[in-house]
Amino acid sequence: MRYYLYLSQAKLDMLFDQIPQKVLPRLVTEAKVDLKVVGVSVQRPGAELTRYNRLDIVEGYLAQEYDIGWMTEPSFWFRGDLGLRISVTRSGAGPVFMTGSDDNLVVALVGSAHHVIGNEHASSPDLRMGGSWLPSLQALLRQETTDALDDGETLRDTLTFSRRVTGPATWCEFLARRLMHGSVTDEDGREWEVVIGTPLYVAMSEDAG
Repeated sequence: MRYYLYLSQAKLDMLFDQIPQKVLPRLVTEAKVDLKVVGVSVQRPGAELTRYNRLDIVEGYLAQEYDIGWMTEPSFWFRGDLGLRISVTRSGAGPVFMTGSDDNLVVALVGSAHHVIGNEHASSPDLRMGGSWLPSLQALLRQETTDALDDGETLRDTLTFSRRVTGPATWCEFLARRLMHGSVTDEDGREWEVVIGTPLYVAMSEDAG
């Protein structure tokens, strides 16, 4: 069992609905979903499946059809296992920013705060776009100014912002879609690899604590 901290229902629905019907029965079986559910769910895809069943199926499909990389060498989809510190806006309705480092690697994950487990019903009339893409991160970095950032500035500002996130780190495992990846040099001349992604899920690792 996973203890989820974040699960993007929006990504889950989008990806599940794109799985070809002809491979769905096999994926349902491989995900070890109750066979009583299979007959109904294949006729009405997802109708009788919990979101965690659907996540198992989506994750299985991605593993079979894509080259899922590790956070040190991220492909379009990548996994990680890292101590993450979490930053959210005071309203709890904007982007959620999760970050951690390992040696010369910094991972930054950005998503919508309403996908944080327990915060699903949070909403705000000021929320006009989801948090799972680079414009939301750039707005967070520049405190919602209209200044444009190029790739290098986004990576460098992400490194700087990651260092400002305080509090205890929670050891987590995650699966994320890569948004940006590159190298930057800090003010001390040290080179860092910065990986920016948007997570499908983040869960407490079994090694946590």
